[in-house]
Amino acid sequence: MGVGIRARTADRLGPQHGGKVIAGIGARLLAVAIGVIGLMWILGSLVVHGLLPSVVGRVDEQTSEWAVEHRTPNLDSVTQASSMAADTLVALAVTVVAVLGLRAWLGRWRESLVTVVAIVGELLIFLVITAIVHRDRPAVPRLDQAPPTSSFPSGHTGAAIALYGCLAVILLRNVKPRWVAVSLAVLSCVVPIVVAASRVYRGMHYLTDVMAGALASGIWLLVVLVVLLPTRTTKGP
Repeated sequence: MGVGIRARTADRLGPQHGGKVIAGIGARLLAVAIGVIGLMWILGSLVVHGLLPSVVGRVDEQTSEWAVEHRTPNLDSVTQASSMAADTLVALAVTVVAVLGLRAWLGRWRESLVTVVAIVGELLIFLVITAIVHRDRPAVPRLDQAPPTSSFPSGHTGAAIALYGCLAVILLRNVKPRWVAVSLAVLSCVVPIVVAASRVYRGMHYLTDVMAGALASGIWLLVVLVVLLPTRTTKGP
């Protein structure tokens, strides 16, 4: 049962019950966030301490080296622009525009709230993971200035999944005709793939870093959508 249905039920039963519903939703999302952090801490520790099969480390290193060997001025420019699509300031700007645009377009706050929870939750999860997992960035020439955070997981990839993946689902649910919705959703889903590839290309992350970022953000986004969006589009706030 989605947040819209819960909200209307809470209104009928009174503010006390409404508070319990909101608290229940918050508790579930918090539990999921803690679970994702725990999973990433385990995976990150295995990666950092070399406890995964040696082939994983070799693929990481070979992928980074291959990317450096195939750099070109054109690809440098393209990947710079692609990477910027998930920079913190750009992601926040896109979120603000999306929140206001969805409210004006759909006449309710539900989808805007889901977008905010998806991206803010992903950011908080990322910050906690990088604070407890310390992985050096690839030992290759980097095209960007390295931030002080851990290489594991990729924050750019996670932000792209949370933001553009969330928008893809909202577009699929609300845009008519169907072919337009699918086209826009596909374009939105391409962004995280391009961002992930760009981060590896630019020497900022290993392949396992972007995969971990995608996994953590994907789990978080899936739960947010299930918990906060109703099973069918309904009228209301």
